[in-house]
This record gives sequence, C-alpha cells and structure tokens, in this order.
Amino acid sequence: MTLTRTQVRDLLDSHGLSPSRALGQNFVVEPNTLRQIVRLARVQPGDRVVEIGAGLGCLSLALAEAGARVTAIEVDRHLIPVLTEVVAGADVRVIEADALTLDWEALLGDGATPVPLVANLPYNVATPLVLDLLDKVPALDPMLVMVQKEVGERLAASPGTPAYGIPSVKVAYWGSAEVVAKVPATVFHPRPNVDSVLVSIRRRTDGPATAADPDLLFRLVRAGFGQRRKMLRRSLAGLADEAAMELADIRPDARGETLSVIEWGRLAMVVAGRS
Repeated sequence: MTLTRTQVRDLLDSHGLSPSRALGQNFVVEPNTLRQIVRLARVQPGDRVVEIGAGLGCLSLALAEAGARVTAIEVDRHLIPVLTEVVAGADVRVIEADALTLDWEALLGDGATPVPLVANLPYNVATPLVLDLLDKVPALDPMLVMVQKEVGERLAASPGTPAYGIPSVKVAYWGSAEVVAKVPATVFHPRPNVDSVLVSIRRRTDGPATAADPDLLFRLVRAGFGQRRKMLRRSLAGLADEAAMELADIRPDARGETLSVIEWGRLAMVVAGRS
C-alpha cells in the first residue's frame, strides 16, 4: 500500500509539518509512479534495497510491498517519527543519517554482495551525492535515482552533447547511466517548478574505465570544463602542453566537452609519464 496525495497532506497536517525547501523535499504521491519506480528497479522478493531521502515512506512502502528488505535513510529528524509510524509493520529499517557523512561500510559490510539503491533524491544534493557514492560506496550497485531533469541529463550525457560535463565524465569513469523514464512535476507534493527523470546507473564490472591516476585525471577534467569555450591548449595551460596532447592523440584545438573519459585518461597518463 502506498500513500496518496491526500494521505500525505493529512500526515503532514496532523504532525504540524510542511515540506522543507532547504532540504529539497518533494514527496512522490502518485501510486502508479511509485510502482513504476519499483518495476524499473527490478526489485525481487527478498532483495535488500537502500533508499536515501525516505521522507514520509511513500517509496519505502512500495519497495516493501514488492518484497524488498528496505533500509530507509532520512536526514530530517522531524520526519523520522512520521516515517517510522508509516512503515510500521513493513520490512523497513529506518535510519536517521546524512547520506553524505554516513558510515556506509558499517551499514553495508564489506561490499561483497552489491546492494541496489532506489531513491527519490532531494534536488539540492542530488549531483554531489551521486558522485560521492560512486567514488566511495562501491557496494551500492545498481542505482536508480529520481533527480531533476537537467541533473539526470548531465549524469547520462555523451561527449559532444550540450549536457556533457564533469558529472558525465565521473559517471563514465565508474560505469554508465541512462535516463529510463520522465517524471512530471504533477506527481509530487509540493509540486516543483521542474520535471524529473529516473536515471539508472550501473557500475563497470572491471573497475574504472581508465588506469590513469584519478586525482590527475579529474584535475585535467575540471580545468578543461572550467573554460568550456576555450580550446584545450588554452584551458589546460600549465597542466598539459601541446606535445602531451599530441602524444595522447588529442587535438590541441579540441574543447573539453568533446573528450570521452578514455581520452581524458589517455592524456592523464601521458602527463603523468612526462612529469
């Protein structure tokens, strides 16, 4: 059983609460959308699932209804009593914590068995949170996250497209991302001013896309995207000269948004070898 818009409003009113703009809270209140999320996540009975930003438990209940064992993480202490009340009786473990500072190893163990993440992420932390989880929590795989449309497009963008940027390279470094569904603003309470998408992120089974040093790699990436309209010979001045670019088979007059993670990695390895 999931929560309807009326039930969500009544819950908030009865506890004297309102959605926090500061925390980017927009609750999914359309049962069919919640079922679609569960279906796209391919949740099977007995699966262990992590949810970040559980809110009032709308998605938690839908996941539990499909037979998942849910670990629901919520940072808002005001919502914890309501969330606990809503999921009482369901196979949902509620944890009050900030996902950006949570001890994930203590929660998930050694990571030998991947645990899927299924979440409606708060708009204000979606990008840094996804990238942080990719870097630091390999046990979370795959991920199905609901994010603002523009954020989702950046996460899944390919080289040479308008949305391609640093988040796109970081995702490609660890795996692949795909926008699997569009979500209209009408399914949320309160209704946001933007549409959302569901993004599926899967890690590579053979580790990072390149053996280049990640610190150097992303130092180059940040410089290359810091001045998007400039050619690499200008934006990477002081980090990589034209000789290094030529050795890496990269045109000095190219722009950062045209390079794949493999090409960035190739350049990083040349720079490292010449330093």
